[in-house]
Amino acid sequence: MKVDLKLIKEARKTIDGIVKKTPLIESPSLGKQVGGIIYFKYENLQKTGSFKIRGAINKIASLTEDEREKGVIASSAGNHAQGVALGATAQGIKSTIVMPETTPIAKISATKGYGGNVILHGAAYDDAYKMACQLQKESGAVFLHPFDDEYVIAGQGTIALEILEDIPDVDTIIVPIGGGGLISGVATAAKEINPNIEIIGVQTDNIPSMRECVAQKKLFSVEPNVTIADGINVCTPGKITFDVVNKYVDKIVTVSEDEIADGILFLLEKGKNLAEGAGATPLAAVLAGKIDCQNKKVCIIISGGNIDITLIDRIVNRALITQGRRFEFKVNVSDRCGETEKLLKLITENKANILFITQSMYSADLGINMQEMRLVLECSDNDHKNIISTKIGEAGYEIIF
Repeated sequence: MKVDLKLIKEARKTIDGIVKKTPLIESPSLGKQVGGIIYFKYENLQKTGSFKIRGAINKIASLTEDEREKGVIASSAGNHAQGVALGATAQGIKSTIVMPETTPIAKISATKGYGGNVILHGAAYDDAYKMACQLQKESGAVFLHPFDDEYVIAGQGTIALEILEDIPDVDTIIVPIGGGGLISGVATAAKEINPNIEIIGVQTDNIPSMRECVAQKKLFSVEPNVTIADGINVCTPGKITFDVVNKYVDKIVTVSEDEIADGILFLLEKGKNLAEGAGATPLAAVLAGKIDCQNKKVCIIISGGNIDITLIDRIVNRALITQGRRFEFKVNVSDRCGETEKLLKLITENKANILFITQSMYSADLGINMQEMRLVLECSDNDHKNIISTKIGEAGYEIIF
């Protein structure tokens, strides 16, 4: 069996009524910024908060009665786990999912809530995968691979069918890549319907596994690393997906952690929508100018929204800092009446908001009758930040970073 348009269309019938057709919405603000017509395919609004339920449901539907009785086991960075747990529980099938110890609490809790037995093991997906394979041999349960499986890939490919129903003349589809299941399904469906559609994959700079394998024309594992895009934290791509990507994917680009944070913040501010790190990577690539959208109809797949709520403040703060909208610095001022007021007046006159301020005279580097002031300002952007810095310097203060 191979993944093709026929298998993907069969998957569409299989998951119909269980998996919902997700919204596809144009973003005029992003389109104006990059010179194209840009759409978001909001798979983060799918059941379980991720596209993964498509492939999981399609795979579970393919199991024989004997396989169902044995139960299923899977490894997952979080989103596949929820799809497997939900789908298996609905069919009265016992499920066990091995997840990395670094998996966000929200994904662990959701998986348990859907009826899955969760085992935490290792720092990355590949560690969880090895443990799941070991447990599968011991228990005899059926292993449900999160990406390197024809039924799973076909299920993910149904997203492309929905995109082409809504925008049949789409020029480019941008997809996050971890193990490659999503982009393999999307690319197969899109290219077999219209070979001229451009398919671009996005990975993180920290874990560019598929990009490196394609570049070196062989499958291997990259070094484990940490990323806020935990959903695509896969060191070793799949064999099936590697072959499909080589056949159908036009380009793979990577994005930094700061660029991913920018993507999450943009979607929050402009799209009024929350994406997890992996889900924001295609948008991050567009915002960073790594993909040409000029005069094109482009669909960005927002693959998931299951972000650890405790990370949101840190991610948004990081994005605001890199955009110059939050600005921390120190200055030394004379310890005499009116000096603090003078500096603060200068800042407010230049339309910056003071978020935080402290004063101290307990530094060995300070001269007699001097104080150190540490401030965090809120600015409009990097240009505004630079204006504030210049004005403070012109007033005789030395900014210390």
